[in-house]
Order: sequence, then C-alpha cells, then structure tokens
Amino acid sequence: MSWDVLVVGGGVNGLLTALGLARAGRRVCLLERQALGRESSWAGGGIVSPLYPWRYPPAISALASWGQHYYPRLAEQLLRLTAVDAEVFVSGLYWLDLPDEAELKGWACEQGVELELFAGGELRNRLPALAHDYLQALYCPALANVRNPRLLKALKLAVLKQPSLVVQENTSVNRFLLGCSGIRGVETQAGPLLADKVVLTAGAWSGELLAKLGLYLPVEPVKGQMILYKCEPDYLPAMVLAEGRYAIPRRDGHVLVGSTLEHVGFDKTPTGDALASLKASAERMLPGLAQREVVGHWAGLRPGSPDGIPFIGEVPELPGLWLNCGHYRNGLVLAPASCELLKNLMLGETPIVDSAPYSPAGRLRAL
Repeated sequence: MSWDVLVVGGGVNGLLTALGLARAGRRVCLLERQALGRESSWAGGGIVSPLYPWRYPPAISALASWGQHYYPRLAEQLLRLTAVDAEVFVSGLYWLDLPDEAELKGWACEQGVELELFAGGELRNRLPALAHDYLQALYCPALANVRNPRLLKALKLAVLKQPSLVVQENTSVNRFLLGCSGIRGVETQAGPLLADKVVLTAGAWSGELLAKLGLYLPVEPVKGQMILYKCEPDYLPAMVLAEGRYAIPRRDGHVLVGSTLEHVGFDKTPTGDALASLKASAERMLPGLAQREVVGHWAGLRPGSPDGIPFIGEVPELPGLWLNCGHYRNGLVLAPASCELLKNLMLGETPIVDSAPYSPAGRLRAL
C-alpha cells in the first residue's frame, strides 16, 4: 500500500502534523520508534511561550504568537473529541529582577503584549511563597502553560479516531527510499513503506536520520532535567522565572521546576548533580519548597538548532522529503503554528506566516 504522507516521529509536532493532514483528506501513516509522545514533548515544562521571547528572532515570535492564541481552542477541540483535558492554565508569568527589563518593555510595546510591574509588598501579596529578596517583577497575565503529558494523551486519542490515519508505534526508520524523482518512502524493520511525501518530525533524532541521505541538518540533542514537587493547590498562583530557571504551577498543586541545558549526546540519565542544582534554584525562588517532597525527576532531549529557528518545508535537494523539526526549547508553543504552516506549504494553501525564515533551502549542507 502507498500512502499520501508518511510522518516520521510521534511527538507533538508529528501528532499535529499527521492530524492536520488527515483532517485535510490525506491518507497518513504516522511512525514512531517507541511510544507516541514520550520524548521531548512529554519531558518539557509546557510553558506556552519562549522563556525570554524578546531575546529571540522575529521568526520565533511569529510562530509563538499564533500558537499562543490557538492553544485554548486546541484544548477545547481535544476535550470534546477525547474527553481528556490538556489543562491550558492561563496563570500568567513573572520575570523576576530582569537585567534587560527595558528590552522586555520595548518588545511588549511593539507586540501589543500587556505587562504589569510589581515590587515590594505588592509583589509579596501576589506571590506569598516567593523569596523576600527579589526586588520587583514584570508580569504578563496572558501567558499560559499546558500540562503536556495530558496534551499528548489527548492528541494520541485524536489521531486514533481519524479514519484516514494509521499509527505504527515501536517502528524504527532505518533509511529513506529514493526513486527517480526524489524520496519515495522509508525502510523500517518491518519492511518498506511507500508514500508520495515523507515528513521528518523526529526531534533530536532528525539530524541522524537526514545524515543517512548525506545531508547535514544542524539539529542535535540538548539534555534537560526537571523536578516535580507536590504542593497544596494555589501554593504558587503563577509561573515565575529567574536566572534561566522557572517554576510552573499545575492546577492540582504540583510545581514543576526546570531546567538544565546539557550537551551530552543522547544520554537521558537523570543525575544527582542536576537534582541538587534544580533543588537549589527552586528553593532560592520559593523557600517553602525545601519542606515539600520531590515526587519526580526526569530528563529529556531537546532538538537543539541554530537560534532555535525550526526547519519547516521541503528539502530542495530531495523532492518529496519535508521537514518539521529543530524547535529546540520551544517545541510546544511553536507546534500548532509550525504544523499549520507545513500543511499550508504541502497543500498549496496561503501560509499563515512568511515561510522563508524556516525554509530548509540554504540551511543544509552535504556531509
């Protein structure tokens, strides 16, 4: 059997890519080397924003803004379809004692983003658990977080309900199949699969797979470790961020703290050093966490890429091969827009944003 599209990789970008194309009437097969949604998409914090959006290029802001507006609607659609609540929680986010506060204010004014400044006793009243030596914070009330494991559960159920979409978990792609005019499918451990188009959405593993075709894709694994505390509900009413570390409240009282940045290849082993570092950061921001139990500690591999700008579009050297990968630290917030843009390009629709910054053309090189 030949498919319209093979999607290689079952994280949030693979799931949304497959779902969008199937809903557009394409016959899609989604391949995942283990279980769906168990890598970077599951391991991250789920902040529906880059940590420091004003420090990123406009290409990131364009996708992030689209995704931020779309997430509540996506969660509602998935809840109706699957009865699973992805818990999009509009808690807002506080940036504590920023060194480049003026840059954030300028960016927010340009983008039309609402900010509020809190200091002293007013800040303590809003965040009673916060350490008292923080002087002030800029607060963006519109920012949300999504409970990513539940989002992935809902997406998996949604793709399984699509009649024109088949999922094959625990299916590794060994190589791509070449025809006279470009890519014609993939070879798996179970045999060949043919398709008109193949989409690579394999996260940190995307570079390794493209290397099999003699092309260098600058996407590499960047390890991140996280810890999870169990607190009472409303212990932390909003997300807080200081010196690159964040604390994210869930509705049931869990508080997620992250994250490390480690260039150690494909090693996902949680370490004692990272646990100690994350606990120190957590207790620096929220001293009361020293009396709370750490109920989880894990690691994931981000798909690191230059400037964090993803690769979205067809590979000029290999017609029929499309990329949607390299989202680095912002896979969840960029995913809805990335997948919609990819669908636009594949189906000849009007792109939701200018596609040029994400094009693979000129960004790959021969090995």
